[in-house]
Amino acid sequence: MSAAKELMLRGEPYDANDPELCAERRACRLLCERFNTLGFAAVDERHAVLHELLGSLGEGAEVLAPFQCDYGYQTAIGARTFINYGCVILDAAEVAIGDDVQIGPNVQLLTALHPLDPVARRRGTETAAPVKIGAGAWLAAGVIVCPGVTVGEDSVVGAGSVVTRALPPGHLCVGNPCQPLREL
Repeated sequence: MSAAKELMLRGEPYDANDPELCAERRACRLLCERFNTLGFAAVDERHAVLHELLGSLGEGAEVLAPFQCDYGYQTAIGARTFINYGCVILDAAEVAIGDDVQIGPNVQLLTALHPLDPVARRRGTETAAPVKIGAGAWLAAGVIVCPGVTVGEDSVVGAGSVVTRALPPGHLCVGNPCQPLREL
């Protein structure tokens, strides 16, 4: 394992241009491409690709194409979870999606953080922070979940919201930045 990958997995600054990480992202893109070109009726093949691509895929989970991720092995999808069209998961850190989660179209789960310093940014230095989506949560269309954020169990996040900080369980949350509106 390269030093950059070890750093990435520990959540420390790493070189995103590391050859091993570039090769892993390429392999992931090829699996995503294969998944995205399979017809909807090819259920067994689609699940086989997802099992090869992802860290884990729970029983009865469904992911609709197109779907994109960076590494795949950093993403765990819980049982009976539904992920709609156009989901993007940038999984340089762990992405844990609980059981019975509903993810609307064009949702983005982002773990990568780029430095504010332009010199470090030009070098390709990155860090990453995990994202967790609690069991039973619903992320409506176009939600963006930023690095290091946890969405609490059974919470609902309104369409187009940008989640920049942890959300409590069992709340309706909306806005940019996303805020808890009321308890459910």
